[in-house]
Amino acid sequence: MARGGGARLGHWVVSYTGMSADNIKGLLLAVSSSLFIGASFIVKKKGLKKAGASGVRAGVGGYSYLLEPLWWIGMITMVVGEIANFAAYAFAPAILVTPLGALSIIISAVLARIILREKLHIFGVLGCILCVVGSTTIVLHAPQEREIESVAEVWDLATEPAFLLYAAVVLAAAFVLIFHFVPQYGQTHIMVYIGVCSLFGSLSVMSVKALGIALKLTFSGMNQLVYPQTWVFVLVVIACIVTQMNYLNKALDTFNTAVVSPIYYTMFTSLTILASVIMFKDWDRQNPTQIVTEMCGFVTILSGTFLLHKTKDMVDGLQPNLPIRIPKHVEDDAYGSEEIPLRSAADGIPLRSPRSTEGIPLRSAPDGIPLRSLRGTESFRPTG
Repeated sequence: MARGGGARLGHWVVSYTGMSADNIKGLLLAVSSSLFIGASFIVKKKGLKKAGASGVRAGVGGYSYLLEPLWWIGMITMVVGEIANFAAYAFAPAILVTPLGALSIIISAVLARIILREKLHIFGVLGCILCVVGSTTIVLHAPQEREIESVAEVWDLATEPAFLLYAAVVLAAAFVLIFHFVPQYGQTHIMVYIGVCSLFGSLSVMSVKALGIALKLTFSGMNQLVYPQTWVFVLVVIACIVTQMNYLNKALDTFNTAVVSPIYYTMFTSLTILASVIMFKDWDRQNPTQIVTEMCGFVTILSGTFLLHKTKDMVDGLQPNLPIRIPKHVEDDAYGSEEIPLRSAADGIPLRSPRSTEGIPLRSAPDGIPLRSLRGTESFRPTG
């Protein structure tokens, strides 16, 4: 009786959602993956902050976090989420699974506010909403993924000239970022670390999809482990994930979690969908209206990314043209070593310490005599 009720429920879900049973399984796995991954960002950053207090921070090349149990708890949580995500790719197309990472943005932002006491500017919230709306638009108009019957077929798609060109461009851009931009701008420009993660991530998802298909076919009775292509995809997955984790740790240790998560998600999702379109030729099976709608989704996501990037300084109370990172690692309560608030007056906190509100000139005349005091009630004129 219970089995019959479950079958009827499954048939109702399939009928009214228009999704296949495999797609529904992939959807549920992707949602659970976002829950674990979103929480892991916060737990890992707590571990990174704790390790940085007693050793060399990850943001400047240290690895003391490897000895911190809290970081490992976050890492295990992320691994569980990635396993669920890996399984989702075996049941549903990448263009459906990947955008669902938007849930991890909301989870990370909420937990960062509660646990890490990090603030996200109102325009940052709007940027998150734009990212979610753009991703939803892409999901609703995404093409159905082509049927793949063997890992050899995926290998043929991956070795076509179009995707080989894409892979070459991605690797070249990633190496330029690593060897040229990371040493100079990694500590002040959030897009450097996240760019490396996203570029390698787009290649890892294609390999994960191939590996998921191979395992799914193997469990169904068609052994794909005998093909050397399967093991090549395994090596690509390992290399890309190790690189992603290294630079993601640097990004989390250096910048605000509530900003890192949405930007990483947006870039990763955009590049993954682009890689999937090139490799699996999804747009060949769509009409111009569907393609334009998907492009609008991309523009919406990019708008959210721009808004988040421009308001990151507002999160830390710095002027727009100043670096997001404070040189000596300011604590979460926004006070430096001399108890002087660093957040902006927009948050209701003064920029100066109360003890420094009198007798400090704001401007000087050419001859060095102050024109106006901070109290704003006395004016001075240069003497002849």
